[in-house]
Amino acid sequence: MKDLKKDYFNPFFSHIYVEKTIRNHIRTKKIISKFPSAEIIEIDHYKDVFCRRKQSVHLQHCAQKLILAQKQGTLLYEGAPVCQNFGNQFFYYVSCAMNCIFDCAYCYLKGMYPSANIVVFVNLEDIFAQVEQVLENHPLYLCVSYDTDLLAMEQIIGYAGEWCDFASKHENLKIEIRTKCANKSFVRSILPLPTIIYAFTLSPQAVIDAFEHHTPSLQERLSCAEELIKAGCPIRLCFDPMIYVPNWEQHYEAMLNLIFSVIPVEKIMDVSVGTFRISQDYLKNMRKQDSKSAVIWFPFQNEGGYCHYPDTLMKQMECFLTDRLAKKISKEKIFRWNT
Repeated sequence: MKDLKKDYFNPFFSHIYVEKTIRNHIRTKKIISKFPSAEIIEIDHYKDVFCRRKQSVHLQHCAQKLILAQKQGTLLYEGAPVCQNFGNQFFYYVSCAMNCIFDCAYCYLKGMYPSANIVVFVNLEDIFAQVEQVLENHPLYLCVSYDTDLLAMEQIIGYAGEWCDFASKHENLKIEIRTKCANKSFVRSILPLPTIIYAFTLSPQAVIDAFEHHTPSLQERLSCAEELIKAGCPIRLCFDPMIYVPNWEQHYEAMLNLIFSVIPVEKIMDVSVGTFRISQDYLKNMRKQDSKSAVIWFPFQNEGGYCHYPDTLMKQMECFLTDRLAKKISKEKIFRWNT
């Protein structure tokens, strides 16, 4: 199949929309300087572009635009119930960018946002300030890469590095950077910190090929995780979401065999396991955008406004994986989202 993104994505971010109020912000200038051929369009507010009616998320992923904006209002959010807190009492997340350069067919962002264009909030210092205010009262477990893949955007915005610098100054702050990336250049540029967890979302190669468009292969992700381990960084392996495909047992078995041949299990901090689940509203929006994708048209079970695989299949898949992981990894290091 022809790769539309490669055809249309030249030059990368051919148009950059910039809010007038942050046109001269230092991060705005730094990001724009990396795209000398881009057309710069000044706007009053990012929602004027991002929230237009009748946008096609599917088509926009073939030619994404970049929007630079100022984050206002709430800057720090409590973790959602469908997300794992890994035993941390004060679980929060921040959204310093919205949307992703990857194009996973099952990604909840496609149901959450009306656009596939990427918004980057350049006033990262304001988010830092609010985090510091909360840290005065209690420690934080903070996920900084939920609404995007920061490591995949690192060469463009450099935010993962900035979060690392910020975390190094706050002992009561623990950060998770979740990714499907394989950015080895970043690995070589950082100092390992015990409070920064690099969480790799892993899937069988068959799932990656079918649904995780433009992402690195399983082998490439594992190679990057291996380098981080060698550098002394805490590594989390995330089998979340598990995606149902025909012969899923064989595919997940092959995935585990490859993982254990590359990653020293004694160096893994912990793992998370969870089957695909999503808000019913997000799923409804995703189905409006894509009438053919098998991964989102599965006959899910709706429970309390969240859609997931039928209980029998959900338990079968999660138990299959946790049972095999438990043969290599201590059970105390295995977290399941629905237990």
